[in-house]
This record gives sequence, C-alpha cells and structure tokens, in this order.
Amino acid sequence: MADTGLGLIAIGAGLAVGLAGIGSGMAEKDIGAAAVGAITEDMSLFGKALMFTVLPETIVIFGLVISILCMFVLPGM
Repeated sequence: MADTGLGLIAIGAGLAVGLAGIGSGMAEKDIGAAAVGAITEDMSLFGKALMFTVLPETIVIFGLVISILCMFVLPGM
C-alpha cells in the first residue's frame, strides 16, 4: 500500500509541473506576440515587454516548488 501512495505522490508532482508549464506556455504565447508587436511600434517598450514576457515563468517555478515539496516532504509525514 505504501508503494501506491508514493506513486500517487509522484503523479501529483508531475501534474504540478506539467500543468503549470502548459498554462504558462499558453499565456506566454499571447504575451510574446503582443510584446513583439509593441516593440515593433516603439522600441522604448522593450523593458516592459520583457517583464511581461518573463512574468508567466514564475508560475512554473511555483509548480516546481510544489513538486519538490510533494516528493520530499509528503513521504516523511
């Protein structure tokens, strides 16, 4: 029974990273397209466009943190 629990924790950790990555990618494609269009119009918007492009990546980092917590903290409980 313990093996099943560890397997479900691993599946949950994988889903945390995978779904966060898919969601971030979907958001970033729209933001990236708008950022390129804005930079084409006005080069002074490069800094703002870069920040908005990088912002969705934090969601993946949060998913990775949750995954690490699932893999290393939950089995010890």
